[in-house]
Amino acid sequence: MKTCDYFIVQYCVVIMYIQIKTADCSQSKRVEVSKLTSVEELKSLVEEVLEVKPDRQRLFFRGKQLEDGYKVFDYNINLNDVVMLMVKPDPSLLQSTSTAEKKESDKPSTSSEKVESKYYKVGDLVEAIDDLYGGWFEGKIVDIVKNTEPLTDTVSELAGDKEESEKSEAEKQSAKSYDEDPCLQDDGLLYMVQLDFCCDDPPSGFPLRNVRPRMCTTLKVSDIKVGDMVLVNYNIESPDERGFWYDMIVTEVSNKRTSRKVVGTLYVGRQRTELRNCKVLFTDEIVKIMKPKLISERTKEDDVSMSTDNDNKRKSAPFCATCQDNPKRKCKDCSCQVCGGKDEPDRQLMCDECDMAYHLRCLNPPLEAIPDIDEWYCPECKNDENEIVKAGDKLKESKKKKRLPSAKEDKSKRDWGKGMACAGRTKECTIVPPNHFGPIPGVDVGTCWKFRLNASEAGVHRPPVSGIHGRDSEGAYSIVLSGGYEDDVDNGEEFYYTGSGGRDLSGNKRTSEQSCDQTLTRMNLALALNCNAPVNKEKGAEAKDWKGGKPVRVLRNYKLAKHSKYAPDEGNRYDGIYKVLKYYPEKGESGFIVWRYLLRRDDPTPAPWTKEGKKRIASLGLTMIYPDGYEEMMAAKEAKAAASTEEGTKSKKRQRKSVLGESSSDSPNTKKAKVAAYELEKETAQKIDEDTVNQKLWDTCKAALKEGKMKFLAEIQQHFMCICCQELVYDPVTTDCHHNLCKACLKRSFSAQVYNCPSCRHELGKEFPLAVNEKLASTLLHLFPGYEVGR
Repeated sequence: MKTCDYFIVQYCVVIMYIQIKTADCSQSKRVEVSKLTSVEELKSLVEEVLEVKPDRQRLFFRGKQLEDGYKVFDYNINLNDVVMLMVKPDPSLLQSTSTAEKKESDKPSTSSEKVESKYYKVGDLVEAIDDLYGGWFEGKIVDIVKNTEPLTDTVSELAGDKEESEKSEAEKQSAKSYDEDPCLQDDGLLYMVQLDFCCDDPPSGFPLRNVRPRMCTTLKVSDIKVGDMVLVNYNIESPDERGFWYDMIVTEVSNKRTSRKVVGTLYVGRQRTELRNCKVLFTDEIVKIMKPKLISERTKEDDVSMSTDNDNKRKSAPFCATCQDNPKRKCKDCSCQVCGGKDEPDRQLMCDECDMAYHLRCLNPPLEAIPDIDEWYCPECKNDENEIVKAGDKLKESKKKKRLPSAKEDKSKRDWGKGMACAGRTKECTIVPPNHFGPIPGVDVGTCWKFRLNASEAGVHRPPVSGIHGRDSEGAYSIVLSGGYEDDVDNGEEFYYTGSGGRDLSGNKRTSEQSCDQTLTRMNLALALNCNAPVNKEKGAEAKDWKGGKPVRVLRNYKLAKHSKYAPDEGNRYDGIYKVLKYYPEKGESGFIVWRYLLRRDDPTPAPWTKEGKKRIASLGLTMIYPDGYEEMMAAKEAKAAASTEEGTKSKKRQRKSVLGESSSDSPNTKKAKVAAYELEKETAQKIDEDTVNQKLWDTCKAALKEGKMKFLAEIQQHFMCICCQELVYDPVTTDCHHNLCKACLKRSFSAQVYNCPSCRHELGKEFPLAVNEKLASTLLHLFPGYEVGR
């Protein structure tokens, strides 16, 4: 393996850092930690940056509470991970609050105080909006009480968030008259309604605007006009089936002899969410909406209609699609999960996790009576209490982690948990597969990353430490020149590269002297396979047509500068594609056999160290890529070092003032290099202009051209990402609603009989043609050549 030392930046050792964020997300700070930082030490760091005492801190990471006695490593906390901080209340404030609550609880409650309403009285037959289904259901008022928590939002306020420009005049007038109805204004009362479909459940409380007289007058299609608000039966999930009852403003009416058609805007739930262009299936069951009358204005006929239950109930969708609510039919979906019987409903237990019912007699073992516990879980949902880690309990370590050397007691005081090499990847390149040969789409020659870890996340060289990435059955995909072997010779356009192995790296060694001969196996064999010649494990081989070999991505590390003038000044730089001319074994400077490889550059892009290459890098606006939050963390680190220094030069004083000014806020105002704007090539601009369907998206992406090519490509990946697979869209299908999806993803959706756009739920229909937008596909392949390999 190629060697890799710890990273040094100026005079500060770069160590891992994480984010501490409060539960309400009002504050977020970064703190420096190590893999061996204990939870107690972490709480002390949190106290420094957020001024919260350790005894009032509760730290959480991925659902686990961080307990004293453990380390950051035990919870798999990596670079830039977010640890949530929940601040415990001050005990003194908590005591005063509980005293005040006790006094408040001693006061008589007014929630059950009986009052009189101007519109309704106990015993009236009404209908109310159910929270679960969002439709109107028939019921009966059994009580009227005072509402201790009056509503603050009104229908007009909720409706004000809609796009008024999309509504017709008829819809606006109808909605306005509905909003201004006095019966929709909160009167401070709560109407306890016993709904007919759940007569075994206790009555539910509804405000005035969610209750109205029971509708029973059926309208003919010939009597319905555009702009009328009516009550219709509609199935939101399956429009071709019977559903529940919702309000609808009619937008289109057709009363022909052969066909009748009623289309309108549906209003669902208490917030009256709009569903436009809903076609009514049962046009002969449309009901007229009646406005409530004041009790003082009621006639004798009104009192009779409000209290007499009509046998002609409105038809609604069955609550169980399996048994169609047939009481004689056994069903495991709505009844006992074991026997399917619907008998003895009072002897059935409901699981608090899956909401499935079980007869007491069907449980194993059977129960004699309903258990006196707050929560009950069925055998499928119940967890083994021995496997549950409760707050304050010991953390259960995995068997894999127990075998790691880091889990064992280490008598030495060496902290191995510092440095970016221990941080771990926070993201992974998915635009191409790991075994991809050749350039990475979207990564230009001359791109620099501060750390090897960032280059790994970009997919250019995936191993965070090893110098060769490859497989001994396929070949090598990339290598890194870091000057770790004394036999390496770098001449820029071509270089001699030394294979891996031959060193004793047992224990926790990062580097060592050559101690044995290298062999043509594993990574050495993988690199030999890139040569356009048969493999010879004894003498090596030389390619006659070297350009016919497999491509190798080459990165140069700043530590190569001690041996080569072509090394970057800082970080890791991608230098393009090289090919293996030959490889052979010879005795190295250490006296042991090493395998040497001669690689020559075969990339049309100018090398980064040439005049043309530097000019191209400046034109593309390629700048150093840092991990998220790295610059802010280093600014704070330098500020802390500068604050502790009393003496220094004037330049250091100016720098200290600048850094201290930046570290006073959560987002330091670091001065960044000016990025040159990126100008589209003629061919690229022509391809983009041809895709007229997505012109709006392309205009949004073009706005990022002034920030450089990398920003432009990042915007394309964001705006042309398939919402199903979360990848850059491949074989794109552009829908009528101007969303782009992979043809394969949309095909899977259609095979599941879902004919809506996954992005906006727009109805596409069964006959929607899955035609690939060839112009968009051609443009994306031009901008990201090779990204189709992984698809």
